[in-house]
Amino acid sequence: MTDLALRPVDDLTAEEAAEELARLARELAYHDARYHGEDAPEITDADYDALKARNAAIEVRFPELIRGDSPSGKVGAAPSAAFSAVTHKKPMLSLDNLFADPDVGDFVTSIRRFLGLGVDDPLVFTAEPKIDGLSMSLLYEDGKLVTAATRGDGSTGENVTANIRTIAEIPDRLPEGAPARIEIRGEVYMARADFLALNARMAESGGKLFANPRNAAAGSLRQIDPKITASRPLRFFAYAWGEASEVPAATQFDVVQQFAAWGFKVNDRMTRCASVEELLAAYRAIEADRARLDYDIDGVVYKVDRLDLQARLGFRSRSPRWATAHKFPAERATTILNDIEIQVGRTGSLTPVARLEPVTVGGVVVTNATLHNEDYIAGRGQNGQPIRDGRDIRIGDTVIVQRAGDVIPQIVDIVPEKRPEGSEAYVFPTTCPACGSHAVREDGEVVRRCTGGLICPAQAVERLRHFVSRGALDIEGLGEKQIAFFFEHPDPAFAIRSPADIFTLEERQKASPLARLENVDGFGKTSVAKLYAAINDRRAPPLARFVFGLGIRHVGETNAKRLARHYGSFAALQAGAEAAVPPQRRVASAAEGEEPAEAANDAAAEGNEATAAPKRRERDKGNEAWQDLVGIEGIGEVVAEAVVDFFAEPHNRDAVAALLEAGVAPADAEAPVVTASPVAGKTVVFTGSLEKMTRDEAKATAERLGAKVSGSVSKKTDLVVAGPGAGSKLAKATEFGVEVIDEDAWLERIRGL
Repeated sequence: MTDLALRPVDDLTAEEAAEELARLARELAYHDARYHGEDAPEITDADYDALKARNAAIEVRFPELIRGDSPSGKVGAAPSAAFSAVTHKKPMLSLDNLFADPDVGDFVTSIRRFLGLGVDDPLVFTAEPKIDGLSMSLLYEDGKLVTAATRGDGSTGENVTANIRTIAEIPDRLPEGAPARIEIRGEVYMARADFLALNARMAESGGKLFANPRNAAAGSLRQIDPKITASRPLRFFAYAWGEASEVPAATQFDVVQQFAAWGFKVNDRMTRCASVEELLAAYRAIEADRARLDYDIDGVVYKVDRLDLQARLGFRSRSPRWATAHKFPAERATTILNDIEIQVGRTGSLTPVARLEPVTVGGVVVTNATLHNEDYIAGRGQNGQPIRDGRDIRIGDTVIVQRAGDVIPQIVDIVPEKRPEGSEAYVFPTTCPACGSHAVREDGEVVRRCTGGLICPAQAVERLRHFVSRGALDIEGLGEKQIAFFFEHPDPAFAIRSPADIFTLEERQKASPLARLENVDGFGKTSVAKLYAAINDRRAPPLARFVFGLGIRHVGETNAKRLARHYGSFAALQAGAEAAVPPQRRVASAAEGEEPAEAANDAAAEGNEATAAPKRRERDKGNEAWQDLVGIEGIGEVVAEAVVDFFAEPHNRDAVAALLEAGVAPADAEAPVVTASPVAGKTVVFTGSLEKMTRDEAKATAERLGAKVSGSVSKKTDLVVAGPGAGSKLAKATEFGVEVIDEDAWLERIRGL
């Protein structure tokens, strides 16, 4: 775990968040492979959930940084090559997680908001135990089991049909009346009693013991020889379905009950709930019985009961909107705080890290923990209010450590009666430990930062690491150690102090025959040749990766893709940004005639301007280039100004010019694939009130049909869907001659798609 991983999400800058998301993507991909592909996890489920939750929390706070390889968009891991592959007709998605009671209310509220339901409109959910097993999809054709496949990566799984046929609880045939084609989905698991008995037999025979029932079930199912699987006591719960020629009922609950009528075992703890209070009551009841169940569970799953509402809610990239998992809480432990160290981030942030006497929490040894910031150490919250009843944290304290879903791990409190005599309050440093420069804390900030800028090695190295990171140029052979080596090397033939230096390294090496990289320990001719090849292979990087690698504030992988897709080439992006002149105030506001509700929605979509820098410099009136930039869906004024500011700085333009001069030529973005729909490839703007669907639902539908949804109207807009109360956007559409239709006409245009 890196020290940056210990920083609370609320304290991360955009640059630090991008680095954290890159680390989390790598770490979660590794653990996915260990868990799903190899049945040999190295961390507990609580640890894994904490990593996923941290990734999700960062993405919520910095949506513009969402990576192309984000764990939020992935399910499971690639299927094993030991089995033939099965492509799922409908993806086997994962579930989002909740960790606290208030999150349940937020989940229900989000469902009502998306569907446009009032607080008194009926809305029923199901609640059932979340089984800790191996996800399975069983395809029946004409009543006969023909294929059984694991989840795999969500799109492609492993064909384990022969092994599944050995499980007694899985019927080989369905009774008459069942659909002609249906995928029954559920969980293969091993009961605790059976797991203990199996491990006892393995111990007697000198075999390898399984770590837990889930590993035992997965390992037993993935045996090449079905006879071995048959000797293992595997079981199956049915709770969902995939492709189906017809669905036997209109609700989640009734479909699962039909599964039971067909001979499948379903969970008898599944219940219907009509309110947040009932959902929490079901959660409490299942949690209370957790230890008495003969199978492992790690939470409770909530699903919208009505299938027509599930269809309206649809899916995100890796999870359904209509379902979520409420996980059980993490564990706590006490230990001694041996020291507090200060780490310097890529943007100069000083982060306190607790060095702990090793302690086991949730089955994992913890030696480091986050201390958030200097206020947290002092016992103050962000607004100066006392936390922990005002108790500060001191070296030598006995501290309570928690490994929860939002940060990993964290010190939540101290044990006052165990504080050593003579202990002194911790004094947060006012100078940078990396370069000795003054460290300042600006008004309104919770983070103290080094003022050393480019002279601070901690910051300069991290900027280079970001440029070559996986989400950016992804140059193999330039990892953290190599970057540090080149940055610190005094010989100009070796030194890499800027991105452009990477692409001149080979040339400088050839010009200096006495100072050759291949003679340095750890390199050699082969590795040096591979490094040069990797560098040269990135001289024409994808445009989005190049833009992300530049480290523009607020421009993560997602926003880099948006900019690349919109402008098409780096030259067009730079020209557009340099020509853009932002306005002195927000364009979309109630003062300009925009209806208040729409102005609020647009403000939320464009980013919270209230949290932007309070001393933003004055601007001239926004021009057409600015309108083009800020109108990109998902960009908004905060990101747009960051892009304009980046290209307005001479040293940034010099750095870009040096890269281009060194032979880097970003490839133009590929044109989006046009689907067969009347709105594919068109730019659509929704304005005013929509009465037959929510705005979120309308935007999701338009994007699904291949349209680009914009937050503002420009000459490049193709279609405006205007509801009652439409304001300035409707006026602009009329001014520019853009086609305007109402909600009914929109629904007619997309009918049947």
